[in-house]
Amino acid sequence: MERDPITDQVFKDRVRQFSEFLDPNDEDQRSYTDAIKLMLNRGQQRLQVNLDEIRNHNRELADGLLNTPFDYLPTLDRALTEVASTLRDRARHEEITDDTVAGREGFGEYAVNPRTLSSKHLNHMISLEGIVTRCSLVRPKVVKSVHYNENKKVFVGRTYKDQTMTVNGPATTSVYPTEDDQGNPLITEYGYSVYRDHQTISIQEMPERAPAGQLPRSVDVIMDDDLVDRVKPGDRIQLVGLYRSLGNRNAGQGSSTFRTLLIANNVILLSSKAGGGIAQATITDTDIRNINKIAKKRNIFELLSQSLAPSIYGHDHIKKAILLMLLGGMEKNLDNGTHLRGDINILMVGDPSTAKSQLLRFVLNTAPLAIATTGRGSSGVGLTAAVTSDKETGERRLEAGAMVLADRGVVCIDEFDKMSDIDRVAIHEVMEQQTVTIAKAGIHTSLNARCSVIAAANPIYGQYDPHKDPHRNIALPDSLLSRFDLLFVVTDDIEDFRDRQVSEHVLRMHRYRRPGTEEGAPVRENPGQLLGVGLEEDNAESGRPTEVYERYDVLLHAGVTITTGRGNARRVEVLSMGFVKKYIQYAKTRIKPILSKGAADIIVATYSALRNDELEGSQRKTSPMTARTLETLIRLATAHAKARLSNRVEERDAVAAEEILRFALFKEIVRGGRKKRRRVGSAEMDVDSSDDDDDDEEEESQPRARHREQGSGSNSRRGVTPTQRKRAVLF
Repeated sequence: MERDPITDQVFKDRVRQFSEFLDPNDEDQRSYTDAIKLMLNRGQQRLQVNLDEIRNHNRELADGLLNTPFDYLPTLDRALTEVASTLRDRARHEEITDDTVAGREGFGEYAVNPRTLSSKHLNHMISLEGIVTRCSLVRPKVVKSVHYNENKKVFVGRTYKDQTMTVNGPATTSVYPTEDDQGNPLITEYGYSVYRDHQTISIQEMPERAPAGQLPRSVDVIMDDDLVDRVKPGDRIQLVGLYRSLGNRNAGQGSSTFRTLLIANNVILLSSKAGGGIAQATITDTDIRNINKIAKKRNIFELLSQSLAPSIYGHDHIKKAILLMLLGGMEKNLDNGTHLRGDINILMVGDPSTAKSQLLRFVLNTAPLAIATTGRGSSGVGLTAAVTSDKETGERRLEAGAMVLADRGVVCIDEFDKMSDIDRVAIHEVMEQQTVTIAKAGIHTSLNARCSVIAAANPIYGQYDPHKDPHRNIALPDSLLSRFDLLFVVTDDIEDFRDRQVSEHVLRMHRYRRPGTEEGAPVRENPGQLLGVGLEEDNAESGRPTEVYERYDVLLHAGVTITTGRGNARRVEVLSMGFVKKYIQYAKTRIKPILSKGAADIIVATYSALRNDELEGSQRKTSPMTARTLETLIRLATAHAKARLSNRVEERDAVAAEEILRFALFKEIVRGGRKKRRRVGSAEMDVDSSDDDDDDEEEESQPRARHREQGSGSNSRRGVTPTQRKRAVLF
């Protein structure tokens, strides 16, 4: 039976209690009068109310809002309307139907995600976090219709209710009446009728929180009135709403299952907060002190890069590039609307069994937000966005793809060469403009896809042919290759010494067991890691500082070449994975380097030298030399400055960016230069391994080593000018 709000004494008592909460008589208690005035002045219809404050005022009201929101929420709306009418002569918010309870910390067990949402939450108010995957078009929904009776010369009004509203009572038909009870015809006055915007969205659990090997869960959400068009596909949101079930669609077939949905009450964009709503580790004060201490080491960049994937032998330059990609550069949004991306894209092309896919898996497990896909298992619309049809209503709706879901994250694409040309063209816009523009089925919109792309591909012949030009082995268009900042050619060369080193390292990894594991004990899977979907990490673990270094183990540290200390005190160090994650998170979110004049001059000189080398045609480059290469140097130098926790991009950052870029461009040279370059590179690695953060003589030996490298080997054939050699000495 429908409740009459005027004669029901319980309803009036609740309205009075909520009015005392919004506008208390006690000056010591918090009053919402200022917030209500601000809401009225801005023409808004929702008031942000913290559930914890309601609980402190009256615990019964807070419990009622959580357990029986359909009874308590209308009373809160009425109390807000009455308080707003007393604060202003002319009440502008008589049509308020929803009030907002914000603050995730006040929901306790009712703070869930789409996977933990269950039948016990039906008819409760919940707080849900997820990522928007689909959005329907905005449609009007009738709330009140007005009809004119010509015979009686009177107007007749009629209100409408359905199961997607927060009011109690039976649902009414949505058909306009054509005559009254006496048979008099009625004319609908559309100008006097009241309509409300209506939209349906789908929220999916966040990819980084979904258990491995299970399909992601999603829930449909009803957005009404001022909540429509507040979100778009790819946005990470926290949503407060009422979880309820609708009628049984299969009642005639004897099925007892019901469709459930969420009626939105408030939407909070997590994408606008620090970290973009991505699940991140908690950095304690002890962690910050350790991070600042480690950042003062002169070899911090090499220490961080060799701590990445220590189980993979070699690939030092690729690990450095991956570290710079995880740190990222600085994006620029100019006043004229130009967007300069700060994300770094990497492509690895090479022979099979060269750890390309393993590096992708490492990035997938290290980055706070990473989505993995394959070339053959992905389509163009699956990577960007698609326009689909709703099975129930038949209307068009927009569905986000992998790159939109990975906004502010990393997309790992394996078997990139197996992707069809049509699907590969779809990601051109994403990799440079970092947006997805859709113009299909009457829907024209642009979605954010600000993500880094790291891809792995095999050569066109299956095995890399060193006697052919790189572009004949890669067989990808220059328009796509120029969008990759770094393109590494990974070859599986037959060398007796290197093969022994690799085989010994692989065997050491097979023998290695993590600390705390008994010898001979079976390695058991952690069921909590596979099936646990907690919203946040364990409080006891999250508040503890992370160990800086991995515990020394001969099997793990034998493959690391970088050392610290002097003489007999020289030791091998590997940073722990948890500490590396926190270091990258701290450097990426809190360090905003500014390009200095000296670094800018070196970047300009490097770019012009690379372009002149291209005109000479004396070498084989892996990717085209365009103006994007200049932006690549800027991004690499900026990321290198972040690795040092420096607020200025200095000359050494530009030189380090040049070294990585030259290795990616000119590693493959046919005329014997490749092996000679590798010997020089190994010598440079030996110099780096002897780097000591307490010895100035070793720091001076590095420029001399680079001076020898710039003046000999394949670099001399590239025509390195004396200016370049002098610039290397300054490092």
